Amino acid sequence: MALPVVSVLSTQKKKKPSLVLTLSSAGLLIGVGSAAFWLLTQGKLFSRDLPVGANIIPQDALFAVSLTTDASQWQKLRSFGTKETQGELDKYLVELRDRFLTNNGYDFQKDISPWVGNEVTIAILAPDMKKNAPTDGIATKEQSMVMVLPIKNPQSAKTILAQPKMLKGGKLIDRTYQGIAIKQTEGQSKENFSAAVLDQRFLVITDNSKATERAIDAYKNKTTLATTGGFADNFPKIANYQPFAQFYVNVPIAAKIAAASPNRPLPAQVLAQLQNNQGLAGTISLESEGIRLKGVSWLNPNSQRTLAVENNAGNMQNRLPAETLMMLSGGNLKRLWADYVLTSHSNPVSPIPPEALRSGVKSLTNNELDLDRDLLSWMGGEFSVSVMPSIAKEGYKEDFRAAFVFMVQASDRALAEASIKRLDDIIKNQYQFQIQQNTIAGKPAVNWIAPYGTLTATHGWLDNDVAYLVMGAPVTNKIVPKPNNTLASTFPFQKTVPSDPNPTNGQFFLDVERTVKNFPLPTLFPNQETVLEATRSIGITSAVSDSRSNRYDIFLELKKGDKPTPLPTPTITPTP
Repeated sequence: MALPVVSVLSTQKKKKPSLVLTLSSAGLLIGVGSAAFWLLTQGKLFSRDLPVGANIIPQDALFAVSLTTDASQWQKLRSFGTKETQGELDKYLVELRDRFLTNNGYDFQKDISPWVGNEVTIAILAPDMKKNAPTDGIATKEQSMVMVLPIKNPQSAKTILAQPKMLKGGKLIDRTYQGIAIKQTEGQSKENFSAAVLDQRFLVITDNSKATERAIDAYKNKTTLATTGGFADNFPKIANYQPFAQFYVNVPIAAKIAAASPNRPLPAQVLAQLQNNQGLAGTISLESEGIRLKGVSWLNPNSQRTLAVENNAGNMQNRLPAETLMMLSGGNLKRLWADYVLTSHSNPVSPIPPEALRSGVKSLTNNELDLDRDLLSWMGGEFSVSVMPSIAKEGYKEDFRAAFVFMVQASDRALAEASIKRLDDIIKNQYQFQIQQNTIAGKPAVNWIAPYGTLTATHGWLDNDVAYLVMGAPVTNKIVPKPNNTLASTFPFQKTVPSDPNPTNGQFFLDVERTVKNFPLPTLFPNQETVLEATRSIGITSAVSDSRSNRYDIFLELKKGDKPTPLPTPTITPTP
């Protein structure tokens, strides 16, 4: 038996401790909701068009996730990975089950499975800010949890509600709000919970009575997620039959909370740009070889901003050799940079501040080149950044085990050639490199030779308008002439990188097994080495769906572990 809750996105950790289960007549359901909420806030893990409860959860939900209750899907999830990752997942599921169900006298198969629907939805509501109230401290105000459980067997659900467990302190009270009966606890040592049945089809569980009222108001007034701008239009784009999970992030509200954070506040201009966005949503499905995520993001319907529908990528993988370890491509580098600057200028949470890149180029070129004017201005076509393993020596001392390869389609070749010529002069005069003219497969190329005779970089042109720069190991003869065995033709690439959406404005491929085995990677998240050890490859394809939305498809090819064994049988001790 697997507890059907798992986090698919990390959210802000709250200062309050994880929810402590306090069970009333709706105790079992509260327990499930608490477990899911704990998972979401602590961030330990990651056919219907709309998630369950979309017509109940208020529009101001910060985050919502719908999770399957199908035990076979959870069994499939447990089958992925290495023995180590399988053990960690099983340990985690057992801890959650025992903490939130077993220790309170409940069993999932006996008490929940008989009546609950195919999936449950958990949402985190933003703090209830009154009109004209100050925003100071919004990030520290308590957020509320709402859980919606569809009732497929009303009689079984009624039986559970009629047989409450004993309360651990406090009392159970009944009240009515807008004609709807509510059961809630009071006087608990930690949190008080509230439960109500809507339309005889949904059981709504919250961690405070005000959140229940907000859900009832939203349901009656039709101010729910289902009526949020763009929600009902965009979720169908990523619909899938019997998904493992679906999620939604309210970008404007998340941005407001981040802007009010006392630690890393967002500047006003960044917040203004983020307000142009409305939502980010995704559908997660388990396949035989791994996990697929279909995502969509869309703009606020009231925003004046529109997206340029340019899906001009998809050719660079045909220029790269089969042994390429990593490739990131896009359709228009100049536009990509402009979009990045809009939301990253003076933004303290940007991974690479635009100002730092601009000043870096000026510093390295002794103020001779400007990033925007001299380089990005002519990079208006498709581009790629890739990593290739080293090849046999070609007469030069080889100090690198891999090569960095950059390719870009020039929108103005004359301007490009002038800028590249200036760059050659800077490398020669400022760094005392030898600029050597060369010919590779009948095409002219330029080598940068370091003072000690090491071939450091090579640049030239492919076809008529695609410039390339190779830095590190000398792999130029792998791309000039065009390789016979390309990255696009390899089985790993075809299996991992999604073929949709098509046409595309960008793709990403990473051969995790070969990369991790041969090259050290920077640590980006906790337990990274363990997670990567369970992953074979990663593929991403993106596209501008229309002038208001973007689409993303991601596939993680995972290793298959041993056949999962049943989780240890819990020992239920009745509450005295």
